[in-house]
Amino acid sequence: MCLAMLVYFVLLGRAGVLLVASGRPAAIGLGIAIFLLPVIGLWALIATLRAGFAHQRLARLAREQDMELDVDALPRRPSGRIEREAADQLFDAVRAEVEEHPDDWVRWYRLARAYDYAGDRGRARETMKKAVAMQEQRS
Repeated sequence: MCLAMLVYFVLLGRAGVLLVASGRPAAIGLGIAIFLLPVIGLWALIATLRAGFAHQRLARLAREQDMELDVDALPRRPSGRIEREAADQLFDAVRAEVEEHPDDWVRWYRLARAYDYAGDRGRARETMKKAVAMQEQRS
């Protein structure tokens, strides 16, 4: 997918060059705007990859400490998602862990995963950012 995006950025850049080279004011404006799209896309791609690698590192470290959330026994919907009540109970248990150990990045990582299982992706991302920052401070 990253390679496809890079090819797309090159094609956009080429289109931008052609528009700017035309010499018409409207085309020049569009060409400049097209140059911005790959820059924004590249920034988003790099930010997403960095976050993904950081999350994988936390998952590996949590697994090494035998602290990964075990959700295999939780009841699931036909879609495969954990049933809401079970996810909420898991979240409450993990939140209690964080309250007992607020300076432990692994507990924050677990809380981020619990938020995700409960369907709150926004809070899951913010909590995962906190866990990554806490883990990086300890390293």
